[in-house]
Amino acid sequence: MKHSLQLRLSQHLTLTPQLQQSIRLLQLSTLELNQELERLLQENPLLERVESGREQTPVAQESGASKDATPAEEAADGESGADSEAPEFSAADSAPYSSARDDSDEDDFPQVAAVSATLRVHLLEQLSEKTLPDRDHELVTLLIDSLDDDGYLTQDLTELLAMLPEALAVDPMELQIALKHLQHFEPTGVGARNLSECLELQLAALPEDTPHRADALEVVRHHLEVLASRDFSKLKKLLHCDDDCLRSVQKLITGLNPRPGSAFSVDDTRYIIPDVIVRKVKGVWVAALNPEAMPRLRINRLYADILQRSRNAGSQQLANQLQEAKWLIKNVQQRFETILRVSQAIVDRQRHFFEHGAVAMRPLVLREIAEALDLHESTVSRVTTQKFMRTSRGIFELKYFFGSHVATDSGGAASSTAIRALIKQLVSAENSRKPLSDSQISEILGQQGIVIARRTIAKYREFLQILPVSLRKTL
Repeated sequence: MKHSLQLRLSQHLTLTPQLQQSIRLLQLSTLELNQELERLLQENPLLERVESGREQTPVAQESGASKDATPAEEAADGESGADSEAPEFSAADSAPYSSARDDSDEDDFPQVAAVSATLRVHLLEQLSEKTLPDRDHELVTLLIDSLDDDGYLTQDLTELLAMLPEALAVDPMELQIALKHLQHFEPTGVGARNLSECLELQLAALPEDTPHRADALEVVRHHLEVLASRDFSKLKKLLHCDDDCLRSVQKLITGLNPRPGSAFSVDDTRYIIPDVIVRKVKGVWVAALNPEAMPRLRINRLYADILQRSRNAGSQQLANQLQEAKWLIKNVQQRFETILRVSQAIVDRQRHFFEHGAVAMRPLVLREIAEALDLHESTVSRVTTQKFMRTSRGIFELKYFFGSHVATDSGGAASSTAIRALIKQLVSAENSRKPLSDSQISEILGQQGIVIARRTIAKYREFLQILPVSLRKTL
């Protein structure tokens, strides 16, 4: 066998650290980006965040950087120049489309979270005001600790009794009495073991002369499932009442609180900082980056000067950190530039939405934006995920503006988002005594030239959390 040497030329993509960072930053939300930057700021002394209100130094644009370059192209650029003088960078200052904040902006006032008592604390405070024997006090405390966030006692009393030490010799009747004590606490309905009991407790607390109170108690005790299924004919027979009476009973019951403990639940509220703001400028809809979402970063001049004066082996680590800081600032800038380009392309194609609302949304897919901006479809997907746009019609995730198409009689296409908006309009305007079925909605849209099957209507209706026709019917 003869040995030989062969020279082969091939191309392959190398994911440099800079390219990896560019891709990762692009897919992060604004909150995740700030968390990542805080971590990097702690690790790299060459990187610092510009304090709000401090004098800013404009960005020194690096040679060869193209504003229209993709993240991959930007990542491949700038490998050289690690030993050059370190300029100051600011992600916000690099964007000519960013505007200064108005000093009168309400956002200048800090948002202070209100501190509220939990349901357990609220109930224990009421218990401390009661003159109960120590044994009853301890049993009521046990029941309070067994409530869920909505104020329900989901465990059976026999199960709770079995958990208690036999040495205490707790009688089942004692636990029943403790539960009665708890069910007289505020909020009314707390300590109920099911929905029927919860509503019954609230109705029982109303004055006896409350109109239709007796009929309402009869319904929640014995016929709640019939009311839930909206079988009004059967309810009228069971209660021996007319439409007006049943309508009043239904109003009384639906005015009760099925989750009495929910007012004390601590909601994990998610605050969204929009990445882009859309305004109408001289008759044209224009997207601009939100200055509040843009971190202001720059190279720490003190450490950069030290590095410039010192060229010994000990400064190699600082040199590496300087290069990493440059990469980060450049990638953050590129991230926002790409978000802006994609956002403006979306605005250009969905301008009818900004004028007329969701019913005017046109079909749009990621590939269309990718081809128009010469980006990869995966890049557009990353840009539109967890990035938000503030408009005159509300705040929307960029992905909201994309949707599949449904054929029309004229040979065109309608956006699925627009069709959902039309379904919502039809349902909101329907006669509640004779609500529209999915088939009827399909026929109405067909008359407007939109060909859509009944099962598709049902899917869109469920997406909009609109109840079926049987559950939308009222008296």
